[in-house]
Amino acid sequence: MVDILTLATLIAPVTAGVVQGVKQSKISKRLVPLVALIIGLLLGVAAFPFTDLEVVERLWAGGISGLAAVGLFEIAKHVTPDKEE
Repeated sequence: MVDILTLATLIAPVTAGVVQGVKQSKISKRLVPLVALIIGLLLGVAAFPFTDLEVVERLWAGGISGLAAVGLFEIAKHVTPDKEE
């Protein structure tokens, strides 16, 4: 499990960058999480030269990284400064 989370952590920034590039093509905002998941899965499978994990484990790591990339962007987008009263 630690190996899966480590790989997901390493490919999450790459996934976030690719998703941001895809978002520039004006896709529907409703499809962004699905696109991020698919991109994460593809990057997870493509990480075979860098790890000795099985394909299923790399797919899990890719899926986690795709969903984490969307969540990370949404958190950063919705952060507002504290209002002083």
